[in-house]
Amino acid sequence: MYRAPVNEIAHTLKHVVGVNAAIESGKLGDLSEDLLDAILIEAGRFAAEEITPLRRVGDEKGAVWKDGVVTTAPGWKELYHRWIEGGWNALSGPVEYGGQGLPTSLAIATYEMWNSGSMAFALGPTLTMGAIEALHAHASDELKATYLEKVVSGEWMGTMNLTEPHAGSDLAALRTRAEPQGDGTYRIFGQKIFITYGEHDMTDNIVHLVLARLPDAPAGTRGISLFLVPKFLVNEDGTPGKRNDVFCASIEHKLGIHASPTCTMIFGDGTVEGTEAGAIGWLIGEENKGLACMFTMMNNARLAVGIQGVAIAEAAYQQALAYSQERRQGKAADYAGEGMAPIIHHPDVKRNLLTMKALTQASRAISYACAHAIDLGKAGDGDEARHWQDRAALLTPIAKAFSTDIGVEVASIGVQVHGGMGFIEETGAAALLRDSRIAPIYEGTNGIQAIDLVMRKLPLDGGAHIKGFIAELREEIDALRKSNAEGFGKTADKCAAAIDDFAEATEFLQEATAGGRQQEALAGATPYLRLFSLAAGGAWLVRGALAGEDKARVALARYFAENLIEESGALKRRVIEGGESLLGAEAALAS
Repeated sequence: MYRAPVNEIAHTLKHVVGVNAAIESGKLGDLSEDLLDAILIEAGRFAAEEITPLRRVGDEKGAVWKDGVVTTAPGWKELYHRWIEGGWNALSGPVEYGGQGLPTSLAIATYEMWNSGSMAFALGPTLTMGAIEALHAHASDELKATYLEKVVSGEWMGTMNLTEPHAGSDLAALRTRAEPQGDGTYRIFGQKIFITYGEHDMTDNIVHLVLARLPDAPAGTRGISLFLVPKFLVNEDGTPGKRNDVFCASIEHKLGIHASPTCTMIFGDGTVEGTEAGAIGWLIGEENKGLACMFTMMNNARLAVGIQGVAIAEAAYQQALAYSQERRQGKAADYAGEGMAPIIHHPDVKRNLLTMKALTQASRAISYACAHAIDLGKAGDGDEARHWQDRAALLTPIAKAFSTDIGVEVASIGVQVHGGMGFIEETGAAALLRDSRIAPIYEGTNGIQAIDLVMRKLPLDGGAHIKGFIAELREEIDALRKSNAEGFGKTADKCAAAIDDFAEATEFLQEATAGGRQQEALAGATPYLRLFSLAAGGAWLVRGALAGEDKARVALARYFAENLIEESGALKRRVIEGGESLLGAEAALAS
């Protein structure tokens, strides 16, 4: 059974990504260390005692669709209402609309716990959190007054409607149309697929954010607008009124996250009883500027999806650790007890467990560092704000892609630790692996994240930002050398070598893109993203271990450095040398 690793979460926030220093400098408002600890403890309790017990129910029963109505798994609706009554949805929401205005980093830490409890449950609030960001940044005062307070509280949920049957990641191809009515409203017509929590029974209204085209819109992404389309139109007193012409035609039968309804949504076909053809919507932001508005929501969602990977990895590690302490098999040299040894005493099982824990902690540090950069980008001004905004932009594709890759990798190792029992549903190890597999796909596949990193993020500040980031990582290793701390073994040398590999690969990609060799750069993008992540993860594990010189953290940082990080050399060679064989392999694909 999952128990939130509150101490490790708090340590990562305070001492690895720098929340304590930000609190002391006053950059995080009224947040104090005591308040942070209290929130994390209570969130951990709620995740363990309220959410986790319903994980299996959600997986086995799932969401059910019938005649356009979606019923969530038993206990799901009641759980959600206890969750919003606790104020959790409003944690980082704007104060002027009922939110608590607490930092994104703290909110992301609680979202790790919700997702470890049940990823299928946490998905709904994840999309709502993104909708709050988009509405607060771009909606008119009238729309904010009508919707934002109830979305912030969680009384109403939000969704993100991008994908269409013919247009997945390529939003330039979307066809959903919006027809202006001359009274400030628009009629929306079209179909959207893979809409998370597009229909459900947990709230009495759902606020859809929908990308669509105006009749005279330019082609491609320059002609996309964003609209707010509620399930129910809102009465003057703020209550849900007449049904809008939007409905759920079906839900997907999926590999995992069964309790999260993944919906096909139909806008404007006139079949919803009592409605006119055309779902009524309101423009968010400016006409034909919808993609910029939606990216406010998408960037938030990419970090939130990254934390899903951390969360699944943590839950899988805990479950594998508990099983390894109970399951007995064979003899072990370091076991002095009677009978067969618990399998945790076998070196291969130890290797698996340490790999799970080290990768989980590295991805946690990366994701929290991204969230903290978002906070500092909002708190500062001038050059300082720009620095942290660039840092958040740089780390977002890393947090999303590396963490979700790790979620799958660690969940798979967890099945391996369970042996044959891991392949059987009753242990729950298989369910975690099934749930984790969607995260590298949605909110921009991890290949798209790698492209974004290489083509858009490495050039930040003329290429100076990534160089400064690498220099910061070197400082962590210099601090380790100067500390003379015991127990680190060859950690400093191994991490320094990985940072050198990272720097060399970075320079190669910058030269390739500047020299017009884009295809060569793109060929190395995915191995580069993992190389970046291992170098940063190793340095941040060192930072966490030096903070208090905790023996367990020292041992974990050493294991990561001496067993996992040396992959960096092979990754560098794939970035620099692998492009020609990749780009010239069409014949192999044709056979």
